[in-house]
Amino acid sequence: MSAEKCLAKGSAAPGPVPKDYIRVYSMRFCPFAQRTRLVLKAKGIKYETINVHLKEKPEWYLKKNSFGLVPALETPAGEVIYESAITCEYLDEVYPEKKLLPSSPFAKAQQKMMLEHFSKVIPYFYKIPMDRKKGEDVSGLEAELKEKFAKLNEDLVNKKTKFFGGDSITMIDYMMWPWFERVEAYQVKQFLDGNPELKKWTELMLQDSAVKATMFSPDAHKAFFKTFLDGNPDFDYGL
Repeated sequence: MSAEKCLAKGSAAPGPVPKDYIRVYSMRFCPFAQRTRLVLKAKGIKYETINVHLKEKPEWYLKKNSFGLVPALETPAGEVIYESAITCEYLDEVYPEKKLLPSSPFAKAQQKMMLEHFSKVIPYFYKIPMDRKKGEDVSGLEAELKEKFAKLNEDLVNKKTKFFGGDSITMIDYMMWPWFERVEAYQVKQFLDGNPELKKWTELMLQDSAVKATMFSPDAHKAFFKTFLDGNPDFDYGL
């Protein structure tokens, strides 16, 4: 059984993971957790979702994952795996059908290097709207993000491919997508302009069945992110 509403401090721990399933501990609006859900959907893995209240973390969850973060996976054997990139690589290895990571060690290393590069971009999605809300000058940060978007656009131009790993969606695309789904909420959508290949990539990603199955509307993201910026995130927004 999946639990849409977040389980918080004082809640009862869920029972064992059903046979032939895997459990993902998530939060509906968390982009890191969406990475794992995208891979689960893309690979057609049977799974159940337990959403965790990230401000009032259940005691039982902290015993499973001392960091208390999402995503995390739990197997029927009680094995727990956490950190988004690690959970996704684990799923690709354990469920080899429809591989998302390349088989070539060099190509796999290239995707990991690209992911490391993208990890330096992620903070801008949060810092720009947070600093803007505080009335601070964000023009410098915006210029830096614009430059980073231009670099991603250049990568696609140089590769001459539709996606970052080739002409079909691979792991790196799913690793990057959640932040681009939220560009309106983070108030940085304008930086896609002038980057036609990157913009085309976002349009192609929106046609993907796993993206469609895990995404929220721009309005829902905006509404949740507003509660996040106000310091009182509504993890159950819309339920």
